[in-house]
Amino acid sequence: MSYELKQVFASLPQMERGVAKVIGGDPKGNNFLYTNGKSVIIRNIDNPSIADIYTEHPHQVIVAKYAPSGFYIASGDVSGKIRIWDTTQKEHLLKYEYQPFGGQIKDISWTEDSKRIAVVGEGREKFGAVFLWDSGSSVGEIAGHSKIINSVDIKQTRPYRLVTGSDDNCTTFFEGPPFKFKCTTSDHSRFVNCVRFSPDGNRYVSAGADGQIFIYDGKTTEKIGSLGGDKAHDGGIYAVSWSPDSTQLISASGDKTVKLWDMASGTAVTTFKLGNDVLDQQLGCLWQKNHLLSISLSGYINYLDKNNPNQPIRTIKGHSKSIQCLTVHKEDGRNVIYSGSFDGHINYWDAQSGENNGLKGKGHTNSVVRLNADDSDRLVSCSMDDTIRFTDLKKKEYSASDVIKMDTQPKSVSVGSGGLSVAVCIGQVVLMKDRKKVFTLDNLDYQPEVGTVHPGGGTVAVGGADGKVYLYTVQGNTLKADGKVLDTNGPVTYLQYSRDGAFLAASNEKKVIVVYTVADGYEVKNEFYGHHAKVVCLSWNPDNDHFASGGMDMMVYVWAISDPEKRIKIPDAHRLHHVSSLAWLDEHTLVTTSHDACVKQWTIKI
Repeated sequence: MSYELKQVFASLPQMERGVAKVIGGDPKGNNFLYTNGKSVIIRNIDNPSIADIYTEHPHQVIVAKYAPSGFYIASGDVSGKIRIWDTTQKEHLLKYEYQPFGGQIKDISWTEDSKRIAVVGEGREKFGAVFLWDSGSSVGEIAGHSKIINSVDIKQTRPYRLVTGSDDNCTTFFEGPPFKFKCTTSDHSRFVNCVRFSPDGNRYVSAGADGQIFIYDGKTTEKIGSLGGDKAHDGGIYAVSWSPDSTQLISASGDKTVKLWDMASGTAVTTFKLGNDVLDQQLGCLWQKNHLLSISLSGYINYLDKNNPNQPIRTIKGHSKSIQCLTVHKEDGRNVIYSGSFDGHINYWDAQSGENNGLKGKGHTNSVVRLNADDSDRLVSCSMDDTIRFTDLKKKEYSASDVIKMDTQPKSVSVGSGGLSVAVCIGQVVLMKDRKKVFTLDNLDYQPEVGTVHPGGGTVAVGGADGKVYLYTVQGNTLKADGKVLDTNGPVTYLQYSRDGAFLAASNEKKVIVVYTVADGYEVKNEFYGHHAKVVCLSWNPDNDHFASGGMDMMVYVWAISDPEKRIKIPDAHRLHHVSSLAWLDEHTLVTTSHDACVKQWTIKI
C-alpha cells in the first residue's frame, strides 16, 4: 500500500481591508506567488491549477519575492524572520534564515545580481534593513522614517538606488551600496502604500492612500509629475506594477478599479472596473509578461483584459479562510468536489481540471461545518448560522426557501435515501424529510455530537460526548430509541456507515477508531490505533473494505477493515494544520482539506 500527492488546489491570498497585498512574479514570467497564513503559494500563471506550497514558516507569512536569478525566494513573516529558500527542488531547501528586526515584514526587494536584500516593515527599533543575502551582514542603513515602512524597491540597474514609502506620508531615497540616506520627499498627504522603480531604472513612482501617484527621476529623485491630474484614483492606491518595457503602469485601488497608465502622457489608457461590492476593492496587482493580474479584497485573482475592461479574462476563485468540510458528487460523469469554509463560503471544483466557482446567491453567514450530497442531487449544508440549507446542484444557486432554521446550533448533518436527513444540534437530534423538519428529539440525557443515517434509511446512529453511540429506528416521521447503545470509551468525534451499510465506524477523542459489524448486532469488528491526537473525520472507500481517517495530528491514515496493522500513513498531509475533512473520489483517489484553505488529492495504491 502506498500514496502519492496527485494535485493541490491552492488557497487564495489572505486579505485584510485597507492593507496592500504584495504579489511576486518569477523573472522568467511563468509563475506568480502570494501568501496565506503560514503558507507561500506559487502558481503557474498560464494554468493556475498547477500550484506548489511552501509551509516552513512557523508564523504568518506576509510577503514573498523571487530573486532576479529565479533560483531563490525570500519570504518574510509577522515575527520579522526572513527565510531564503530554493525554488529548483521540490523540497525547497532552506538556504539562509535571518531576523533583520523584530516585527512584521511588509515588503522585500533584491538587487538585480541577487546578492543584496532590502526588507521593511514594522520593527521595534528600526523599520528596515539591507544586507548581503549569503552572510546577513549589513550593507547600509534604512533611516529617515518615523513610522512603519510599507514598501521598498531597489533600482534594477547600476548604480543602485533604493526607495521606501511609509505611514509617515513620506518616501525616502538612498544611494549605495552601502546604502546611505540621500533625501526625503513628502508630496503625499496620506500613507504611502507602494513605491516601485521602472525596469529600466530611469524613474520611480510612489502611490498613496490619498489616491495620488507621483513620478520621480530614478537617479536624482527630481519630481517629474503625477498621474491623472489632481488624482489618479477616487480611493486609496494599494499597489502599482510597471510594464516590462517601462512605458506603462497599472495601479490597484480601493475605488474597485485598476487603471492602466501611459507613462509618456500621464493619462489612464484603460480603467478596469471590477465590481461594486466592498469585496471588489483592489489591493494588489502584478504585470507579468503579457498578463495583468489584480487581487480583490475577496481574495479573488483577476486576469485583466485590455480589450474588455469590464470583464476579466478569468477570475481565480477558491477559499482564503480555513476549509471546514467537504463532500464529493458525480455530475455528468465528472467528479465534483464541494468544500465549505470558515467564512460561510461554499466552493465547487472540477476534480480533474481544478476549475472552480462559488455557489451563487446569498448563502450561509457563518462557518459551514458539514456538507453532504443527497440522492436527489441536492447539497445539504449545515452551518453555525443555525441553518440547514438544501441547494440544487444543477442550478448551483442557493434557494431562499430551502432553508431550515434550527432551535440550537447544528454540529453535523447526515443524509439518507428518499429525502431523509438528520441534523445533530446542541442538545437535539432533528429528523427532516423532503426539506422539512418533521421530528425533534430533545431532553436527552447525553450531549449529542455527531450523527449518521444508515444507507438503507431505517437506522440513525448518534454519537455522544459521553463516549457512547445511540441507535434509533426511523418510524414514519419519528425516531424511536431501539435500546441499543455502543460504548467507544471516549467522546465521539465522527460516525459513518460504510456505503453498503455493513459497517459503522466511530472515532473518538481518545485517538481510537472502532468499527462495528451491523449484521452481527453491532459487534466490534476491529479497533484501529495510530493517530497521536484526536481523530476528526472519517470516510469509507467505495470498496467498503477500507476507510480513511484524519486527525488533529496532521496525519491521514488509510485502514484495511480486516487487518488494523495493514495501513497507509500520510504524515503532514497538510503541514502545520490538522486535517478537517476527507472524502473518496473513487477507490484510488482521496481528497483532503484543512485549515490551510487548500484542497489536496492523493493517489492511494491499496
